[in-house]
Amino acid sequence: MTPKYNKVHNRFKYNGIHFNHEDLKEVAYSLIKEGETFEKVTGNFLIDWLNDKDYLIVYTSGSTGLPKPIKLKKQAMVNSAIATGDFFGLQPGDSALHCLPSHYIAGKMMFVRALVLGLELDFVEPSSQPIFDYKKHYDFCAMVPLQLKHTINYVQNIKTIIVGGSMVTKPLLEKISNSTSRFFETYGMTETVTHVAVKQLQSIKNTGEAHFKALPNVTFNKDKRGCLIINAPKLVEEALVTNDIIDLKSETSFKLLGRYDNVINSGGIKLFPEQIEEKLQSTIKERYIVAGEADDTLGEKLILIIENPDESIEVIFKAIEKLKTLDKFEIPKHIYITDKFIETSTGKIQRNETLKAVLG
Repeated sequence: MTPKYNKVHNRFKYNGIHFNHEDLKEVAYSLIKEGETFEKVTGNFLIDWLNDKDYLIVYTSGSTGLPKPIKLKKQAMVNSAIATGDFFGLQPGDSALHCLPSHYIAGKMMFVRALVLGLELDFVEPSSQPIFDYKKHYDFCAMVPLQLKHTINYVQNIKTIIVGGSMVTKPLLEKISNSTSRFFETYGMTETVTHVAVKQLQSIKNTGEAHFKALPNVTFNKDKRGCLIINAPKLVEEALVTNDIIDLKSETSFKLLGRYDNVINSGGIKLFPEQIEEKLQSTIKERYIVAGEADDTLGEKLILIIENPDESIEVIFKAIEKLKTLDKFEIPKHIYITDKFIETSTGKIQRNETLKAVLG
């Protein structure tokens, strides 16, 4: 029988203590009244989760525009938690580390997974460098790349770590490859109740994968643009058409190529910024993005925007031109410098807003 959203698993623990449905309400009120700022947010979420409504209002991250409210069915969130538990083999009594903020869906879902699957959840203050018991064994944890970057030397006792929210950089991938934990990059969004697909990353004991694989009860196809269509009836009622261009390998696996709205058409050649950015990682250590600028001859020309580089533009250009992985069309025509990228509240770069600010 599928668990219901108004039930609390009898193996659930929050910071070492089991709470039933009514007890958890008291905990939530206490967090709101006496907790730190991050705990107040969590308390408000728990109050919303434990009320009689069958839905929650959650907000998108705003990485492709302004954050917007979305109504999610609580049962869809339960179904997502079950799919994650099935894919990763999570069992009642397993331990989980929660270090994500509860403002957005990823942080909310860590609590839902614990409540539904009966996990023993340790919740620590969300920060770019979470502080937790490095010696304690955990079965499961979710982080954003920045958190993993700062804690990669302390996660050897975490069995499985999922990473999402932004790109996993090449330097971080190299550090992951020397770790004994299991790492998975996730693909998903608020509308799909976090991840609907994951891709295993190479580590000491595990082989890396090139394609994202679907979670249970999720299938994929693509539209005429080559963009991913997600079929997840237990999460969303209708098929969800995305703007993510993919190479579809099967109805349950795909390779992500880039965003349709980021594609640059330069002299009739389609360039994918995300793929070019990946190739540039070995050359540029600062944050950067690739974009298109209007050009009378090419229609759009490829440009590179870097945040406060240490090297001069001339030195960077020479280093890029030496890269053998870049096609000649993938070499930027111009490099711009910016003091600070425009970001979302979660630290994601807002490409369009940054581009407008740089080009004036």
